[in-house]
Amino acid sequence: MFDFVRKHTRLLQFVLVLLIFPSFVFFGIQGYTRFAGGENEAVAKVDGHNITQAEWTAAQREQVERVRRQMPGVDAKLFDTPEMKKQVLDGMIRERVLMTAADKAHLVTTNERLQRELLAIPQLAQLKKPDGSFDVDAYKALLSAQGMSPEMFEARMRQDATQRQVLEGMSGTAFGAAGSANAAFDALLQQRDIQVQRFDAKDYLAKVNPSDDDLQAYYKAPENAAQFQAPEQATIEYLVLDLDSIKKGITVPEEELRKYYTENEKRYTTPEERRASHILVKAEKSAPAAEREKAKAKAEHLLAELRKAPASFADLARKNSDDPGSAQRGGDLDFFGRGAMVKPFEDAAFGLKQGEISGVVESDFGYHIIQVTGIRGGGKKSFEQVRAEIEDEAKKQQAQSRFAAAAVDFTNMVYEQADSLKPAAEKFKLELRSAADVKRTPAPGASGALANAKFLEAIFGADSVKNKRNIEAVEVGPNQLASGRIVQYSPARQRAFDEVKAMVRERVAAKQASALARKDGEARLAELQKTPDAAMPGSIVTLSRAATKDVPRDIVDAALRAPVAKLPAVLGVEQGAQGYAVVRISKVSGRDPATGDAKQMQAQYGQAWGEAEAQAYYAALKQRFHAETLAAAAKGASAPAAN
Repeated sequence: MFDFVRKHTRLLQFVLVLLIFPSFVFFGIQGYTRFAGGENEAVAKVDGHNITQAEWTAAQREQVERVRRQMPGVDAKLFDTPEMKKQVLDGMIRERVLMTAADKAHLVTTNERLQRELLAIPQLAQLKKPDGSFDVDAYKALLSAQGMSPEMFEARMRQDATQRQVLEGMSGTAFGAAGSANAAFDALLQQRDIQVQRFDAKDYLAKVNPSDDDLQAYYKAPENAAQFQAPEQATIEYLVLDLDSIKKGITVPEEELRKYYTENEKRYTTPEERRASHILVKAEKSAPAAEREKAKAKAEHLLAELRKAPASFADLARKNSDDPGSAQRGGDLDFFGRGAMVKPFEDAAFGLKQGEISGVVESDFGYHIIQVTGIRGGGKKSFEQVRAEIEDEAKKQQAQSRFAAAAVDFTNMVYEQADSLKPAAEKFKLELRSAADVKRTPAPGASGALANAKFLEAIFGADSVKNKRNIEAVEVGPNQLASGRIVQYSPARQRAFDEVKAMVRERVAAKQASALARKDGEARLAELQKTPDAAMPGSIVTLSRAATKDVPRDIVDAALRAPVAKLPAVLGVEQGAQGYAVVRISKVSGRDPATGDAKQMQAQYGQAWGEAEAQAYYAALKQRFHAETLAAAAKGASAPAAN
């Protein structure tokens, strides 16, 4: 196995960035799925090998569990859509296609290549301990938290690297010729001098006066009905059972708090640190004995000088130390704790008092003379100082151990006594909360249960609306359950005309004003088309896609898209409810220099071609290996998620 990987600590920081989290985006977050057909029914096929419904289900379940471990509050049902399910299946097909291509091309990822790729990741450089080793136990624990063993992770990393080899031959070798890149970017990033005459709808509002018939016609038009729809809403009351609510009912005896303090004294002790300066006379451990003896003699001579004049330590370090990093600072190494230095150095430094100078200390690097210049830490907080912290921790631990049983009791009570939440509120000492104007979708700024789509879906369930009973307890966050009931319900309805008359008048007036603006704008456009050189209000503006000069985006896009075989060119721009604009283009210039470095853009052009060629190659591989989605996949995608 690839032992190098197994020796790395906290490698999951890199794993989440490189492998696991992108796979969430690629495959989508998906709920447990029940399909219409049997678990062994094929939903896709690659190179004659089936992808079954069971495999599809497992892939979705795996992604759900990974996300739940990272974001326990995520409701997987939010992603229970045919589109998300299809993304999962497309990802599985892609993986099968690339692995088939790699196998047929005899592509492998050697231990050496994988090691090089891992060492090239900046995050890995931070994982080394001061002595250059890696924490194996921490590495295993981090992978275990993600439901993975080192073997699983190494296999996945190797497979991912092998798959990338298939497309790298295309994406990694494409280049953009300077001529082609320049032609493309010159057209895309050219500058144009324009003048704009605006016909804003707001300037025409004073000229319109909608009649009652106009208002009634707009209100009754089927295409406008949704504008005057009042959504269903409800006034509800609800309870939330969480760790904080359980903690309130827990009392921890004083003797237990003191016992915890005694057993965990190290947690409340600040690690001792030393600040030291040193003079190093370099002599590697592998150096000849004579060379090491010579270095030792030099160190002893320097030590003798220091005994006579201790205040000269910094000057001697600058002139004689072979440690370039600290020599220029007079030998200063700043503060360090235990484990930061090699053992002989550490033992000597932590054995000295402040201001003392050591003897000659031998290490694998040579011979050191050490002076301790500062000591900090090593103090212990008293029980009284940390009592509140210990009590909170103890209550939290007990609350966590009690939560499972309380959750079962809470769930049963709100279901069995469905006519009221008060019994559960009294038993579990919970605040009976209320909220008005609650809708099926979370309101902006909502939090807690009111921001949870699953909770709101249950609140507006048919039985809840009809009978106003408690809903079953819903998990709305980590160690957090909620139940609620409707107190008052208002169904969706079409608002009466008198209720929305002011809104109707505003929208009809805006529509009529926009029509007048467009009429005048089109008339002005016709004039300019006959006499393009006629005077226009406003100054000439030079714009490009990189510099829009505060010109509205719709006008910029229209001006830069317009044909300019003949100048000046004029065009009209429909701005919808905003009105109308007439644009005259008088000059076309070269590429805007603000758009960036030409060589860098050429490289980006080549990269884009590489990505396009890689996608085309993948499409060809799919065809070569007869990759296809079967009819059963449509049934699976539309099936509801399993509970």
